[in-house]
Amino acid sequence: MFFKSCSLLSIGLLLGSATMASAGDGRPWWSGDWYLSVGAAGFVAPKFQGGRHDKLQFQPLISFGKQGGGSRFTSRNDSPSFSLLDNGAVRAGLVAKYDPSRDASDDHALKGLKKVKWGAEAGGFVEVYPTDWLRARAEVRQGIRSHSGLVADTSIDAFTDILPDLQLSGGPRATWATGNYFDTYYGVNAKESAASGLSPYNPGGGLESVGVGGALTWKATRNLTTSSFVEYKRLQGPAADSSLVKEKGSRNQLLIGLSATYKFNFTLN
Repeated sequence: MFFKSCSLLSIGLLLGSATMASAGDGRPWWSGDWYLSVGAAGFVAPKFQGGRHDKLQFQPLISFGKQGGGSRFTSRNDSPSFSLLDNGAVRAGLVAKYDPSRDASDDHALKGLKKVKWGAEAGGFVEVYPTDWLRARAEVRQGIRSHSGLVADTSIDAFTDILPDLQLSGGPRATWATGNYFDTYYGVNAKESAASGLSPYNPGGGLESVGVGGALTWKATRNLTTSSFVEYKRLQGPAADSSLVKEKGSRNQLLIGLSATYKFNFTLN
């Protein structure tokens, strides 16, 4: 969830097929060229999913992985992932994501609702490159601790270099989830209704949101990368029908921000 200050620590373990192949040439799997990327993002976004009021938030960005033969398109929406298959046109593997806690201290609109514990989501991803300027990606994750539902994110991004060091990218996004996920973040039981003043609401599963996102990424130096980005989504189905969203929130969710990362390269023999 991106609606929490300093809550997402993106630790991406991006190992392609070259990593798996290294064990077959007599060298340890860890030998080769690696990178460590560190940075931060600052953005303005709703205080919680479905919230009406925005605030300035910050997010640390950390990624670590094996360097492949060429650069891959990445989006700030991608969850940290571990690649098990990479043949150029198709990439697939494991994925994980951190879920921050949520309570009334985040927004007065949450007063009377139960606290959502911090947790994680773990599952798998598949991404396909039908052309050298288009990527389609899907993630399916099981909630752990924060909620017990299944969440599926899908996105399509077109990308092009408008200058040698300046890339423009963007495309549509959509998210689906099961009832247990919606109950955690959008449900209101009888006790919560009495404490918060919200109407009771017991959601099922379905489409959570549709939207679009875009980014302008500048590779300032070989190792320093900066980006400006915008993401808009409109809540749908069980999320849009929630009394929390209807009575104290908004279906329209907008995020605008800037980020900068620096990559350290090193070799292990």
